[in-house]
Amino acid sequence: MNALNDRLGWSLPSTLAAAIPFICAIIGAIIGNMPVSLVGGVLPSPLFALMPIYFWSLVRPDLMPPWAVFTIGVVQDLLGGGAPGVWTVAFVATYALIDRERDSFAGLAGFGAVLGFAGAMLTAGLVAYLIVAFYYFRFPPLSPIVIEIVVSVVFYIPAAYILNFIHQKLVGPLRSDF
Repeated sequence: MNALNDRLGWSLPSTLAAAIPFICAIIGAIIGNMPVSLVGGVLPSPLFALMPIYFWSLVRPDLMPPWAVFTIGVVQDLLGGGAPGVWTVAFVATYALIDRERDSFAGLAGFGAVLGFAGAMLTAGLVAYLIVAFYYFRFPPLSPIVIEIVVSVVFYIPAAYILNFIHQKLVGPLRSDF
């Protein structure tokens, strides 16, 4: 196996580590769109797919390129069953904001990091709302998207701990040869 890795110029563990952020976001899209609700459908499901996009775009931007964000958005749209392209465009627009303001967002810690995600979630929610309004030629009610933003921000707190654990235990050690 080492001869193959030397010939190709990469190793399986580093390739796996590079795929982990993308896999986290795809799993987030799947979990967020499962037809199971812990609160009986009273609250919308958090936007779990955006959480890894935000986290990895700050911690390891080389592992969350624009094409991955686009693909994650397509998966979210396909699983969500809403108007096509809404979350794809919202995720790409949010990624552009995060990329542009990376230094500001990356410097946030603790409650500030949650507020940074709240800003990113607000951006995604606003873009999605405007696309849906344009798509249906009317402004939908604001309350569903506002509640989804709040629920997503609350759920980002434990998700950030999980993503940080994944970064420290899996991605960091496996990416030593890059």
